[in-house]
This record gives sequence, structure tokens and C-alpha cells, in this order.
Amino acid sequence: MQLIIVESPTKARTLQGFLGNKYKILSSFGHVRDLPKSALGVDVEHDFEPKYVIPTKARKTITLLKKAAEGVDSVLLSTDPDREGEAIAWHLAQALKLHGPDQKGSGLPYQRITFHEITKGAIEDALLHPRLIDENLVNAQQARRVLDRIVGYKLSPFLWHKVAKGLSAGRVQSVAVRLVADREREILAFKPQEYWEIVATVKNTKNEPMEFDARLAKVGDKTIDKMDIQDKGRADEILAGLEGAKYSVSNLETKETKRNPFAPFTTSTLQQSASKKFHMPSKFTMSVAQQLYEMGLITYHRTDSLNLSEQSLAGAQAYITSAFGTNYWAGHFVRFKTKAKLAQEAHEAIRPTDPAKTIDDAKKEKSLTSAQEKLYKLIWQRFVASQMAPAIFDSANVDILATPETASGAVCAFKATGQTLKFDGFLKVYPTKYEELSLPKMEKEEPLDLVNLASSQHFTKPPARYNEASLIKALEANGIGRPSTYAPTISTIQDRNYIEKDENRYFKPTETGLLVNDLLVQHFPQIVDIGFTAKMEEDFDEVAEGKIDWIKVLQNFYGPFAQNLANKEKEVANKSTLVEMTDKTCPKCGSNLVVKMGRFGKFYACPSYPTCKYTENIAKPNGGLKQEVKCPKCQTGNLVTKRTKKGKIFYGCSNYPNCDFALWDEPTGAKCEKCGSLMVKPIKGNEKCSNKDCETNKKP
Repeated sequence: MQLIIVESPTKARTLQGFLGNKYKILSSFGHVRDLPKSALGVDVEHDFEPKYVIPTKARKTITLLKKAAEGVDSVLLSTDPDREGEAIAWHLAQALKLHGPDQKGSGLPYQRITFHEITKGAIEDALLHPRLIDENLVNAQQARRVLDRIVGYKLSPFLWHKVAKGLSAGRVQSVAVRLVADREREILAFKPQEYWEIVATVKNTKNEPMEFDARLAKVGDKTIDKMDIQDKGRADEILAGLEGAKYSVSNLETKETKRNPFAPFTTSTLQQSASKKFHMPSKFTMSVAQQLYEMGLITYHRTDSLNLSEQSLAGAQAYITSAFGTNYWAGHFVRFKTKAKLAQEAHEAIRPTDPAKTIDDAKKEKSLTSAQEKLYKLIWQRFVASQMAPAIFDSANVDILATPETASGAVCAFKATGQTLKFDGFLKVYPTKYEELSLPKMEKEEPLDLVNLASSQHFTKPPARYNEASLIKALEANGIGRPSTYAPTISTIQDRNYIEKDENRYFKPTETGLLVNDLLVQHFPQIVDIGFTAKMEEDFDEVAEGKIDWIKVLQNFYGPFAQNLANKEKEVANKSTLVEMTDKTCPKCGSNLVVKMGRFGKFYACPSYPTCKYTENIAKPNGGLKQEVKCPKCQTGNLVTKRTKKGKIFYGCSNYPNCDFALWDEPTGAKCEKCGSLMVKPIKGNEKCSNKDCETNKKP
């Protein structure tokens, strides 16, 4: 009998279903050892030796695993196939005192098995090819963990002293905040530029007459680019020159164009698509993907590789030709080249484990939640579409000459483009937006009738704020973090109140986020330098490949960092200099209140602290809500945005403590038609009634 240890109970149950009673399969419930929370836990004087402890919540698990190991011959460590999974396997081996088959030790022998999909075939193949723990992968994870601990535990106290208690800094998180802060400053500094567009609406004279628009492309010999007509005067001048002009087709080009399918998903592109299509936060997307993986429906979900197995390609071919016909298959196996410089090619892209298993089949086999259904369908569509034929369009480009009545006027050229779908190809499975614009049948030199000629004013727009999808894309493009870090990074900087979402779900920096970012940029430029952080990721990858020593990586970083930190502790003034005086009176002791900076931004405080501990939130318009909402309990106060001690947002009455009404979900201001309670909008999901017993919330 052998004991197989995996991370989660769901994964354990799925494996047990495939392997039966031949093996005893248990879960470690994630990490079983970690650095201590109450101390640095790293001996920086002696090669950065980590001092791992077994967290309280893992002690019972370790006891159960040790007991289970007493009745078996060996242990198979089957944690996830990435650095984090390799580290968990190593920690399990250390905690359970396991040793390799050819190594000496007092405990049981172990072997390491990995698979990228939880299917019977993949598991049986893994059992035939066991190995030892990859120390290089463990060291890469350990280097990241230790470096992040050093930055967090050394730099956070600096922020406490200089800005506000409770703040924290992180190596990757601080760079993500900088991206959002820099973008916000670009937007604030942006100065819109005026430009004008001239459009002629014309109609053909032969065949079936049809109106269509053409945009000005040339005046005389000068090509007109987007920004060339900068004011109304110039636009009016061109329009005047075109009075009475004759319009005709000068050139006509029709051709067939193809649109190729997208590559299958990586972690980054899955998070981006789920955010755009379903407004799923990246952390939630990864949680749902983890569930689908452990249920055996998709391959491993933390990957930056676009590799596809021969088996999956053949499966896609069989399904496509059977379901849609041979003409819908690409005609060959489509393989995609991974763009990510540091991609782990041994991994696969995210795909369904069985291409023939549609969402309807998956729902019959498994009990899926709404989110699981959406994500599985999206992954299935993207993979199957990647092996389908391109979509084919009939495209047309028409050049139109506008010849003025008098020789003094300049001949102008207009352009019109159109396209119509000829063959849907991959769009049959993975529909995406495209503009279909028909043009009438025309002939060269055919005269056209002018229907309307008009100019319109436009202004250039500032760069958009980052949303969940575009921030992940920026992190990946800049080499910041890896597939496993995008979601926790974005979640962490929101939890720390460094960034927040606006009414359109775009990220903006908070007052605290801007202050912390500016301080780090000024005094710790390397920590928030995009190039430096990306170079650290490259170093971790070289550690994983066994090319460099992880201790050397930490030494190169720590020496300059520690020296700079010591210097800045002396140079940078303490937070007392951030205090702003006000004329507002403390209601308890009569002193003039001051404005201080806290973890969640500025607040009023009594300068007599600790004798007087009075504090007060600085009021925001509508209490921080999108609109004013009256408290339904006392009818006199307004609902305002508040935070728990741990920073979680909730909505309470402004009359507290005289009124204790509170909600976790944001009130919309509307009332339920059935019971009269407030309607609320959760972070995830649709608008609902705040009264959980109301029939409005019950599914039909």
C-alpha cells in the first residue's frame, strides 16, 4: 500500500475515483510549513537560512498524515506541477521525515509524481515515471519567498514610522501600485487636442443604390492624417472648396481576408477574458479554475505556456469534424508559439481534458456552479476554436475622387471600407465582435451622388485607467510576477487600500496609495523599478534551471537594500510632519483637530492623544456611495462607507452608535418592489434584495 498526498480534498477525491482502493489518498490542505508570522524568520547573517514553522492550522494535518504513513510502504508526493507545488512537496518531505528511495533516513521513502491534468491516463502515466523532488524548483520558490519576506518585514516598519501605522510594502505589489499611480498621473496631466473629421455620405448610381460613408483622406497631394485638421476654420475651408464638387469611384479593390483564431488560454489571458466577459476578479477566476482542475475538467491552470499535447490536438480534430464538418477543422494541427520570454514550456496551455466534452456534457457529469459553467465553457470554446479554420470575410476598399467645379479648388480623395462575413470558421464556436459593413456593387469611374458632406469636432482622449484585464496584461508584458502571482497581487493591493475601483470597475490609486508610492519612488527606486523587478524574475528562473545559486541572488539584493534602508531611516522625516492643522474643534476636549494619515487615508484626530482619543472620518460626498441613501432603520441618518479593523468595507448609518444599521453589500438606493427593503449590489453577482428572506432573491 502506498500513500499519495495532494493539496486539496477535491483533488484527493478525484484521484481516488480513478485509482480505487489501490492507494490511500490524503490532502495536505495546502502548505504545511511557512515562515513565522511574528518574526522575520530569515537569518540574513548566515546565508539567509529560513526558519520554517508548522502553522497552528497545519499541525492537526501533519499528525494525521504521520499516522496514515505508519501503515504504508512509501509515500507519493503529488502536489501541483509548478514551483509552489514542488515547495509543498519538499516541506511535506521535511515535516514527515521522508527520504528518497536511494537515500538513507529513519522515515519512509518517497517519490514525486506530477501531472498537468487529472485524468486516468495522465495519472497512470505519472505513476510509471516517478522522480525525486527538484531542488532547483524548490530553491526558486524559496528565493522568492525569502526575498518577499525581507522586503515586507524590513520596509513596512519604515512606512509605519514615516507615514502611518498599519501600512505595508511588497516587492511585486508596490510595482503594481506604481503602474496604477503613474497611469493616473498621465491622465491628470493629459491635455486634449482638438481635431476635425470630414465625412461624405454618397450613393451609387448604378445597380441597387445604397448610401455609405467615406472619410476624407487627401486634399490635393497632401495626405490627411487623424490630427491634421486642427480647428473649425480649416475644416470649413475644406468644405467650402468642395461645394459643387463631382464625386466618382477612382479605384475599387475587393479581396478575401482571413481572421485566424486565438491561441488557447494561459493564466494571464484567461484572467483577462473572464474579467472582460463576466467581470470576474482575477482571484475569483483562479479559484474557479482550481475547482475545475481538481474536478478533472481542465488542465493545470497556472501556466504561461501555449503547448498542446498530441492527444488533445487529435481530440479537437475528431470533435470538430464530427460536430461541424471537415471544412471547419484547420486542416492541420495548429501549434502556437509562446511569447512569454520566461514561459515554462514543459507545461501546457489551459484546455479541457476532453475536447469532446461540451458544457452540456460537463453539466451532466458534474454538479457545476454558475461560475464553473461560465469558465469551463469559455476554456472549451477557446481551445476548440484554436484548432478550427479561419473566418473568411469579403473586404472592399473604395477610393473616391471629389473634383471641384473650378480649377482653383483642390481635388480631394475619400476612402470607404467594408467587409461581410463569408465563412464563420472558428467564430461558430468562439464568437467575437467584428464590424460588418456592406458596400454596394460599384464600377471604376462610376459617378456617385453626394447625399451629405459634414465635418465633426473630436478631441483626443487620455489613456484609460487600468482595469483587471489590462493591469494583468501590463504585469505580464513587463515581466512582473508569474502566472501564480497576478491574482494575489491585485487582490492584496486592493485589500491594503492602495488602489480601488471606480464606478466603471477601473482602478485608481487611493490617497494612501499615492503617498506610499511617491515615498518609495523617491527613496527606494529599485523596489518599484519595473526593469529591476523583472530582472529578479529572470534570476528566479535561472535558479529554477540550476544556473545560479539562490543565496547569491539574495546577497546581491540585500546588501544595497539594507544599507539604503539604514540611511533613509535617518534622512526621512517621521510622520508627525504630515499632520495638517485645522479650525475644527474636538467635541470631547475642545482642542483644534488635526488631519492625520492612516492606513485608509486621511482622518481627523485630536492632538491631545493619548489623553483624548477622539477621531473622526473625513466626510466624502454621499458618504462614499455613488448616491445618497437614507438609513432605512432610523430614517434620519445616511448610509456611509465604513471599514472594519481589518479593512473590509461595509455600509453603516451615519448616526452610529445611536443607530446600528449596517450592510455588507453596497446599497443602490432603489427599494425592493416586493418587500420594500433596500436593493444591494454585491461585488460578485447581480443586484438583489438586502432582505435575504425576500422572494425576490429566490431562484425560479
